[in-house]
Amino acid sequence: MNKQVVISARHLKKSFGKDENVQTIYSDLNIDIYKGDFTVIMGSSGAGKSTLLYSLSGMDKPDSGEILFDGTDITKLNSDKLAVFRRKECGFVFQQIYLIDKMSLMDNVITAGVLTNKNREDIRENAKKLFSLVNIPELTWKKNSSQVSGGEAQRAGIVRAVINHPNVLFADEPTGALNSANSAAVLDVLTSLYEQGQNIVMVTHDKKSALRGSRILYIKDGEIFGECNLGKYESDHPMRTEKLERFTAEMGW
Repeated sequence: MNKQVVISARHLKKSFGKDENVQTIYSDLNIDIYKGDFTVIMGSSGAGKSTLLYSLSGMDKPDSGEILFDGTDITKLNSDKLAVFRRKECGFVFQQIYLIDKMSLMDNVITAGVLTNKNREDIRENAKKLFSLVNIPELTWKKNSSQVSGGEAQRAGIVRAVINHPNVLFADEPTGALNSANSAAVLDVLTSLYEQGQNIVMVTHDKKSALRGSRILYIKDGEIFGECNLGKYESDHPMRTEKLERFTAEMGW
């Protein structure tokens, strides 16, 4: 059975700098993101993983090429229309946790929610359910982000990212600044969201994080160099780990 394509990008070109200082990130990159996948993008440092994620999500425009996001070519949208599109269709989680320090975790989430839904009570009720999903109790979501741990703040950041029911959740090294325990908690949240139907695209250099994905794409020399399909996540499954290890070795990791 063919999967439904959510994002289809063709002939993407992206470079930085000018003249003799130009650095080409990719010159003819093609990629499809499918509905129902937890897609992980891996690659060596400087391979263009984050640049690609920003292009696919409309946070940055490629120099040329086409990106169809649910049928809309987002490369053709002006900045205002693109901002509205991202607000409705995309959620973002970064390595750096961008919460407002002087606001409670709940107010951080509500502030994001009112951008598309003016009913604050609806947003609050949805937020309560999501906070429960990510194991943040009421006593904690009433605290300011500066008063909680990094792991709790990142999990609250995920709640904020999905409060508007995005089509795709984009995550850029979401565990990069966390210790192992907090990293595992954040990955558990992402896995749970995926199992509930959330489409996810995550950039990571960490194999433990990559194991949570259902589909692994490896970017090298400006193109999608290889693909590994892992299927549904099962914890402590040796064959899953071995398959990823073989794949990354083949990619020259």
